[in-house]
Amino acid sequence: MDSDIAFMQEALQEARSAAGAEEVPIGAVLVNQGKIIARSGNRTLRDCDPTAHAEIIVLRQAARVLGNYRLAESILYVTVEPCSMCAGAMIQARIPRLVYGANDPKGGAVLTCFQILSDPRLNHQVGVTPGVLAEECAAVIQSFFAERR
Repeated sequence: MDSDIAFMQEALQEARSAAGAEEVPIGAVLVNQGKIIARSGNRTLRDCDPTAHAEIIVLRQAARVLGNYRLAESILYVTVEPCSMCAGAMIQARIPRLVYGANDPKGGAVLTCFQILSDPRLNHQVGVTPGVLAEECAAVIQSFFAERR
């Protein structure tokens, strides 16, 4: 659990950096063999790309680093519950474990709106640890949207 907190703090740094760039502040890091091999915040505006969510960017970076799109020995840390696109990408990448901070009641595809990662009809399921630093993760995104209202 201590390592989950430490890696989630790294994801939070990425989320804060994204907020500083006027992006929706979601951050992700991918850990393989105890080391961060990829990290990013959302970049949809910067890249003019609707798929440039932090999770997608990190999965792409990690696949290049490891030379394999199957990330079977990796853990993905994300500050906010992933959407359906990102959950689908995790299944394709064969991520064995996801750790995330805050739930997303309007679009979360892990536990709140949908349960894609645990659907037995799919060829891969992902172990999930929700709620790591949930209050801190939620505060970052809530503060971002409160400033824009």
